Amino acid sequence: MAGSGIRNRFRNHCDILIVGGGVGGCAAALAATSLGYHVIMSEETMWIGGQLTAQAVPPDEHRWIEQFGCTRSYRQFRSLVRRYYREHYPLTPAARADPYLNPGNGFVSRLCFEPRIGVAVLEQMLSPALSMGLLNIRLRRKPIKAEVDGDYIRAVTLRNLDSGTIDVITADYVLDATELGELLPLAGVEYVSGAESQDETAEPHAVSGPAQPDNVQSFTWCFAMGYDPQVDARTDGRDQYLIEKPAQYERWRDYLPKLTPAWPARLISFYQVNPITLQPFPRVLFPEETSDPHNSLWLYRRLLSRDNFAASPSAAHEVTLVNWPMNDYWEGNLIDVPLAQSQQALDESRQLSLSLFYWLQTEAPRPNGHQGYPGLYLRPDITGTDDGLALYPYIRESRRIRAEFTVLEQHVGAQARGSDASASFADSVGIGSYRIDLHPSTGHVNYIDISSLPFQIPLGALLPVRMENLLPACKNLGVTHITNGCYRLHPVEWNIGEAAGSLAAFCLRKGLHPRQVRADPLLLEEFQHLLVAAGVELHWPHIEAL
Repeated sequence: MAGSGIRNRFRNHCDILIVGGGVGGCAAALAATSLGYHVIMSEETMWIGGQLTAQAVPPDEHRWIEQFGCTRSYRQFRSLVRRYYREHYPLTPAARADPYLNPGNGFVSRLCFEPRIGVAVLEQMLSPALSMGLLNIRLRRKPIKAEVDGDYIRAVTLRNLDSGTIDVITADYVLDATELGELLPLAGVEYVSGAESQDETAEPHAVSGPAQPDNVQSFTWCFAMGYDPQVDARTDGRDQYLIEKPAQYERWRDYLPKLTPAWPARLISFYQVNPITLQPFPRVLFPEETSDPHNSLWLYRRLLSRDNFAASPSAAHEVTLVNWPMNDYWEGNLIDVPLAQSQQALDESRQLSLSLFYWLQTEAPRPNGHQGYPGLYLRPDITGTDDGLALYPYIRESRRIRAEFTVLEQHVGAQARGSDASASFADSVGIGSYRIDLHPSTGHVNYIDISSLPFQIPLGALLPVRMENLLPACKNLGVTHITNGCYRLHPVEWNIGEAAGSLAAFCLRKGLHPRQVRADPLLLEEFQHLLVAAGVELHWPHIEAL
C-alpha cells in the first residue's frame, strides 16, 4: 500500500509495531501516527478492518451510539461510511437526507454496510499517515516468531503468506492486535484462554470446578447472500444459482447440538433458541413471512435494503450477511491446538456455513409449503473472496493477557453488582456497553446472555503482569471468559486499540514504561487528558442497564 522507498525505510525498525490490522489495530495506528510516531502494521488477510471487513460483521453497538459512548475517531469512521453511500450510491431522497442512514436497515445494527466500504473508509482515514511516511501496512503477513530479551520484545518475524519470505521487525513497542492473541505464546507472555474457574474469579457465571482453557466461544464463518425473487417465481432455470452440494452437507443438515442447557432442534433449522431465555421460538427467512419483523433472519444483518436506493438495476436485489445461530461452530478450538486440528476446525466451519446456504437453497421449509429458496445466491464480490464466504472467520474470543487488573463479572454484570452502575475505575481509558453475550462454546455450553451495565476500560487491563513493551490492542486485554462477552464488540475493540496506540506513543514521548503511567497519579492524569483531547470518552452519564 505504500511505495517501495517508504517500505525500505521501514523494513528493519519502527517506533511501534502493530501485529494485526483489525478494528483495534487500525485504531491504534490512527492514534500513534497522529502523535507523530512511525508505525508498521501487519495484517494476515488482504483487507484491513477485521470484524468490520474481513470478517464481514456489521458493528454490534449499544443503543446510544449515535449520541455518545464511543471515541471521536470511531464516530468519524461511522460518518465516513454514510458519506461514502451518499456520494457514490443512487440513494432515494429520503435516504440521502437521513442523518442516521443505515444502508441495509438491518435491525442488529444502526449501521449495516458492505465490508468493502469499510475497507475504503479505513484506508481513507489512514491515508494521511501513509502519505507522510508515518505508516507502512504489510498485508498477508502472519507472525511466526518473537525475539525476547527478559521482559522486552526485541523483534517479531512475519511470514508473507503468498511468497513465503520473512520480515524481521524491531520496534520500541509491540501491540498485539491479532484476532487470537497470537503474539502472546510466541513471546512467552503470561496469558489465559478459555473459561476461568469460579474458584478463581468468584464470578456467578464462571464454570464450577477446574478452569477450562479449551472452553472458548464459537466462531462463525460468515457469508453474504443476495436474493433474486424472479428466480423463485419461475418454474424453469431454478437451479441457476445452486451451489455444489458441500462435502459435509448431510452431517451438518442432521447435526443435533449437544449443549447444556439443551438445544431444541437441529442446528440448521428455523427453530431457534432465544439467547436470553434459552426458550425455543420459530424464525422465518423473509419479513413478508411473519407479522413480527424481528423474527426475520433476512433483516437481522441486511447490508443493502431496497428501500434506500433509487430504482435501478443495481438496487434490484437486496443483500444480507449470514452470521446466524445456525452457522456458529463450536466443535473445534483454534487456540493452543496443533495446526492440523485448528485447520480441521476452520474447514468444518466453512462446510457448516456452505451447508446452511445449500439447505436454504434446497430444503428450507417455506410457509407456502414449498422447500428451498432457489433465488438465493452467494455474493463473493461483497466479501472479497471466490466463494462468498468472508476472508476470515468471525472470532469472538481470544487469548487474554494476565493483566495488572482483570475485569470481572462483579465489575460490570447487573445482577452480580446488584447496582445500577458498573465499577468506577480511576484509570479509565475509555468506555463501552453491550450485554454479556457469550455464544455456545467448545465446552458445549449454551448461550450465556445476561444484562450488563455500561462500563469503563481500565488501563490496568492493558498492562501485562510482566512484559514492559507489549500491549494488547484487541480482545486480548485483561478480561475473563465471561466479561469478554461485553468487551469484544466493535466500538470497544476500537477504543482498546486507540488507547493502546496512544499509550505507546505517550510512553515514547516521556521515556516511560506503561505501568509507570498507571502508578503515578500525575502521569495518569496527563495521559487521560491526552485521550480526552483526542475525543476518547472516559466516563458514562448515568444510564440504566442493558
